[in-house]
Amino acid sequence: MTITAGSLAAAGPASAAATNYVALGDSYSSGTGAGSYDPASGNCKRSANAYPKLWAAANSPASFNFAACSGATTSSVASGQLGALSSSTSFVSITVGGNDAGFAKVMETCVLQSTSSCETAVANAETFMRNTLPGRLDSLYGSIRSKSPSARVVVLGYPRLYIPNSSGCVGLNQTKRAVLNRAADTLNTSVSGAVSRAGFVFSDVRDEFNGHELCSGHDWLHSLTYPIGDSYHPTARGQANGYLPGLNSAANRSLALRKAG
Repeated sequence: MTITAGSLAAAGPASAAATNYVALGDSYSSGTGAGSYDPASGNCKRSANAYPKLWAAANSPASFNFAACSGATTSSVASGQLGALSSSTSFVSITVGGNDAGFAKVMETCVLQSTSSCETAVANAETFMRNTLPGRLDSLYGSIRSKSPSARVVVLGYPRLYIPNSSGCVGLNQTKRAVLNRAADTLNTSVSGAVSRAGFVFSDVRDEFNGHELCSGHDWLHSLTYPIGDSYHPTARGQANGYLPGLNSAANRSLALRKAG
């Protein structure tokens, strides 16, 4: 199923028609889990339902380069995606950082192993998020600014996976759900700090996904599913109703800041 953007969210910046838009990032940007993948994107799994595609469809920018790729890290974005940027790029969106912290491996540990193993894996990932990830993000954001000095850059965060204090929900126990939510919070704190240092705009999508996490009964995320790579990623509805409004809001804030400056 392909979801179109026309009626999903308010239009983006009034200057969108003159915008040269580049979408960078990992699977949360490429749309892994949202279906309707572009066959030409291969393992990058770029979806017609991903928020960058929906924003471009709704706003008809002058140009649109969809470079995001499933599995991307700060390093692979720097080495494989920044070629999409130029001095004429005027708008950039990105999610990145979760793969650097090994979040997929953490999820595997929490699904397959004991609660204590899950807690240890999360704690190790959080140490990385606090101590190592900020420097990687600073370097990547600096490269983005260097290649596109006039671009407005929106960095989107990550949702919590589980509704807090959920009960009667099959799968991971309450302790595992709580520590995974804590990890998402730690990741967002590290990302937002780097965004602030770079002078970009951060979109905290935890607000948009509030009440639509796993175990909510109105989930916008996949639980453990097949294909396995879709697990713990936003559904098409999560992209359209979670990430797209987050991008719209931040894009308008970044435009307002630019005019005020």
